[in-house]
Amino acid sequence: MVKNGVKQGADVEGIMKKILITQPKPETDKSPYFELARRYQLELEFCPFIRLEGIPAKDFRKQKVDIANFSAVIFTSRNAIDHFFRTCEEMKVIVSQDTKYFCITEAVALYLQKFILYRKRKVFYGADGTNKSMLDVINKHKENEKFLYPCSENQQDNEIVNWMKTNKCEFATPFMYRTISADVKDLLNGKEYDIICFFTPSGVKSLFDNLPKYKQNGTKIGAFGSNTVRAVENAGLVLDIKAPQPQMPSMVAALESYLSTILKKR
Repeated sequence: MVKNGVKQGADVEGIMKKILITQPKPETDKSPYFELARRYQLELEFCPFIRLEGIPAKDFRKQKVDIANFSAVIFTSRNAIDHFFRTCEEMKVIVSQDTKYFCITEAVALYLQKFILYRKRKVFYGADGTNKSMLDVINKHKENEKFLYPCSENQQDNEIVNWMKTNKCEFATPFMYRTISADVKDLLNGKEYDIICFFTPSGVKSLFDNLPKYKQNGTKIGAFGSNTVRAVENAGLVLDIKAPQPQMPSMVAALESYLSTILKKR
């Protein structure tokens, strides 16, 4: 069987074999990561490079942000959704059923079903997973809205914040959680990987927190999201795999495109 011009079961051994995904292992065997591994005979390893710590309600109150005063919420990750609703629960805030939600991707938007009755008329998301596409959607609805953009204490998306300022939106960016580097020294010292995939700027920071003298030495680097791309480049690393892009909305799709290109050159 052939897919995307590549024979199924194609072997990239000797070229690309071991891939580190800096996220938790998927809970289901139906994850596209495992299909990718079977197709290209890869060794995938999953290990989150960061852990999240929720900011307690008593500390959140010090920011003097009244959640109930906002008519729209911007979410750029599932973590932000988790901590937004955790904070609301801890503070006994009842979120209005009329609240609008603007999400970076459809996957993030669908995660809202865990907390709300999902209605298309109040949940919006960008077309291709980029800030620009999400902001294009927000631009159509920004009149008379007050936006809440919950984020990490040590990670804000300046592109989104600057856009809100430029477009004179009424908004607040309260911190609801903080990102902490996980201890992955043993993992990084014990193995060599052909590809390492990052999904947040904090993940890139964690790499150097664990190995301050890290050298790429031919390891290919993948990055998901514009902020992660910038973090990789600012760290002096060579970026080889970038997502999302047209026709490559996920890291899995970007990896497959990259591996397929390598095999076609053989």
